[in-house]
Amino acid sequence: MRDLTRLPKAHLHVHLESTVRPSTLREIATANGVDLPGGTPLTFSGFREFADHNSLVRGCLRRPEDFRRVALEFCEDEAAQGTGYAEVTFTAASHGERLGDLEMPLEAVLDGLAEGQVAYGIECRVLLDHSRRRSVERAWRTLRLATRYASDGVAGVGVAGEESYALAPFADVFHAAGDAGLHVVHHAGECRGPESILEAVTLGRTERLGHGIRVLEDDELVAEVRDRGIPLEVCPSSNVALGVAGSLSAHPLPRLRDAGLVVTVNTDVPSIIGTSLAEEYARVRDTFGYGDAVMAELARASIDASFAPAGTKDRLRRQVDAWLASPGFQSPQSHN
Repeated sequence: MRDLTRLPKAHLHVHLESTVRPSTLREIATANGVDLPGGTPLTFSGFREFADHNSLVRGCLRRPEDFRRVALEFCEDEAAQGTGYAEVTFTAASHGERLGDLEMPLEAVLDGLAEGQVAYGIECRVLLDHSRRRSVERAWRTLRLATRYASDGVAGVGVAGEESYALAPFADVFHAAGDAGLHVVHHAGECRGPESILEAVTLGRTERLGHGIRVLEDDELVAEVRDRGIPLEVCPSSNVALGVAGSLSAHPLPRLRDAGLVVTVNTDVPSIIGTSLAEEYARVRDTFGYGDAVMAELARASIDASFAPAGTKDRLRRQVDAWLASPGFQSPQSHN
């Protein structure tokens, strides 16, 4: 089997605050006088416990140099996984309000990404997310940030967080985002079912589904998502860690593919659950017995579903073809 770290791919669903290296997090916490609980849980009793843990990590980031360093190291780590293009999600307005400077966190992240792209040969853009639990006013602030920094690498906006909070109150924000030429991507179909996905597709005008794995609970919705060509940002290990899937072997990824849906593989929160993009690809390959041809299909799907420029997509597709044409041991399941 071919080396998955050399497979060119796009990373579409990954939260910057959940990519921080453990050593970096300890150093930043110490520098900022923050008490950081020891150890990192790999599983959670539910979304709320996960969100609370993630808040502890976010609270360590306080200075411009903290955000810039995290972004720079993100580029280095992703390039080492074979990622040629990444769209990293960042909760800019939340950090800005917390620190009393709305622009500083995003500007520092963009500075770090700009340096990292040059240093490590990776291309990155930013998606600004907004928690469903937070105010519509903050969502508008997120949109204004995205619009202001669109030329600096912000590609779009969307909602995340607990799906028990409806997306409907934010509909006008995301209609305005589309009108402003920004991409719109929502988390939906992770902890709630078809009603959440339908809301994201209709009211939310989402171009991709962050997770979306519970679409299989409604055959008509499967057909609609398939016919619209809406890609799914599937994060298997994250789904297991949060209890959305009982195990990797029980994950619906193969059934999503069998239903004709566009499936991309992502990590979501890699540092928290102890994975990387290449490792996630390896877990998918080993769990479902996929050969290199299928892994190349998944990589191409991620590239096609990305918001990368046409030239970037063409270059990465050619690199995937070259990877597949290179010498490599083929497993007996390579026909899958």
